[in-house]
Amino acid sequence: MAEQTETGKRIESRVPELHSRSYPKLMRRLVLVAVICSVLPLLLIGWACYLYYSQFYVSRMVGYFQRTVEYNRKIVDSFLGQRASDIQILASTHSLNLLSDSANLNQIFQILNREGSYYIDLGVIGENGKHLAYVGPYDLMDKDYSQEFWFREVMAKGVFISDMFLGFRKTPHFIIAVLGSKGGKPWILRATIYPEFLSSLVETKGLGQTGEVFLVNREGVYQTNPRFTGKIMEKSPLPVDSFTGESGILGTDPIAHFGPIAPEEGIFNIDLIKYVLTKSYHKEIVAYSWLKSPHWLLVVKQDFSEVFGDINRVNTIILILLHSSVLAILIVSIAATKHMVKAITKSNKEAEDLNRQLMHASKLASVGELAAGVAHEINNPLAVILTENQVILDLIESEQGLGAEFKDQLTRSLGQVDAQVERCSNITQNLLRFSRRMALPSRYVDLNVAVKDVVGLLDKRAVSRGVHISLDSQENLPKIRGYDFELEQVFVNLISNAIDAHQGKPYGSIHIVTRYDSKRRGVVATVADSGSGIADENLGRVFDPFYTTKPVGQGTGIGLSISYSIINQMGGAISVRSEAGKGAEFEIFLPCLDADSRDSGQTSGKDPKDDLDEKAPATLGG
Repeated sequence: MAEQTETGKRIESRVPELHSRSYPKLMRRLVLVAVICSVLPLLLIGWACYLYYSQFYVSRMVGYFQRTVEYNRKIVDSFLGQRASDIQILASTHSLNLLSDSANLNQIFQILNREGSYYIDLGVIGENGKHLAYVGPYDLMDKDYSQEFWFREVMAKGVFISDMFLGFRKTPHFIIAVLGSKGGKPWILRATIYPEFLSSLVETKGLGQTGEVFLVNREGVYQTNPRFTGKIMEKSPLPVDSFTGESGILGTDPIAHFGPIAPEEGIFNIDLIKYVLTKSYHKEIVAYSWLKSPHWLLVVKQDFSEVFGDINRVNTIILILLHSSVLAILIVSIAATKHMVKAITKSNKEAEDLNRQLMHASKLASVGELAAGVAHEINNPLAVILTENQVILDLIESEQGLGAEFKDQLTRSLGQVDAQVERCSNITQNLLRFSRRMALPSRYVDLNVAVKDVVGLLDKRAVSRGVHISLDSQENLPKIRGYDFELEQVFVNLISNAIDAHQGKPYGSIHIVTRYDSKRRGVVATVADSGSGIADENLGRVFDPFYTTKPVGQGTGIGLSISYSIINQMGGAISVRSEAGKGAEFEIFLPCLDADSRDSGQTSGKDPKDDLDEKAPATLGG
């Protein structure tokens, strides 16, 4: 049995250990499930919003750049086309003789500049390359243009719009020249356009602090003044060879081509999105379009950091919010999981404690059954001893030869035997009553007598603990109907708990009061102690089965529960008032079925031997 018991203890002790080992694993699993179920959808939604917004914004900005470059191209094409048309009309409607007259040419020049001061000068050049007539601020009448590049181009093509060049005037300018044939001989009508006016046509409005619009020729030479670096007729750093299509979008650092992008396609251009989201400190977005005549390149460009600054800020905010949300979810998941694991741990501990208490209660029940059987078996020998003792007493009385002193001494000894047998009989009867093996009729019980008996039983135990029990009983209390041993059991539990509440204190007191309550027509008993008291969080559970605050092995937690059940079955009530460190006070109220029984203790029209409910528990102690 010892080996089995030790083995059982070892197995029982390992159960909480196994549970405790599984809790961290359970916590990790719960946190993992919470993260998967909450963080993963959040990340997917956040990533989808991030990608969609990025594509939408990039598409919008790309569309804006394409519209800007197309708008400026149309303006430049329209302006140059109108100026070329003006010169062509003049050459086709006026004769050489008319145009060769300086007065007529000056009048025509004034008419051309009436709508806007577009022209710097106007000249008529003969087939030999020299001026026949000239109107303008420069002295060019004696200049020979026969070897100039533009002269040959006009003679070959009929209409020519030049790139910016210096020429004889040594300042950047460009010309529109038209070949005339009216009059029999070939001649050229040439007009020079203000380069500043051409620069004013390409606007930088709406392109922020880093945007600019300019024109370059096929060699990459500026045809208009850029906004920031360089000036007319200087070489542009842009790789003109990279602008292969008629129009499109191009990225720099590194060079990346995207071609013309339709508005409905921009949001799906993943290559463009990836390029935009790639970090670079010198990256620019360039929208371009080639003019028809002359073959100039119109460029609209702006730094990526400015164009897509808003989307980068929004994306940063989205990432911060996502990371904050993930962190918050992790914190909440860990905290909630810890709380759940703590609750599960507490529940398992309570279940284990309850299991141990149930096992202990089962053992107590087995001991009670065994004691009841022993008490029942002892009753028969006791009855024989009592009978034989009485026979001996009768023989002594009838025997005449015994000495008086011996006879008295023997009689006293036999009387002591009789008293001790009676005592043993009472003990066995109590054992039978507590084990419910003996049915007893209910009767009217004197509360004061029950309290005094219990105080007498526990007084020595209290004194050994340094606790003084005082009793203040009101005389002539009405009697109550019930079982005296059950009532005694209630007070045994209350007073025993009150004595135990002084553990760790050198001394203490227990004050018991009994009185009659005329308002409620019943008797009241209070048991107040100066012990450690009951904490507020435990006060509502003191009457719960198997709940105890005593150390393991010193209490089962069923004493107050049994007391509550007994008082409740007697039609009464039990309550408690306590404050931690200031003791506790239990109050019992029991109704009187007949108020007139204060003096007689008899019923009024009822049989005092009527039985009460036989279901009261029999286990002592708290």
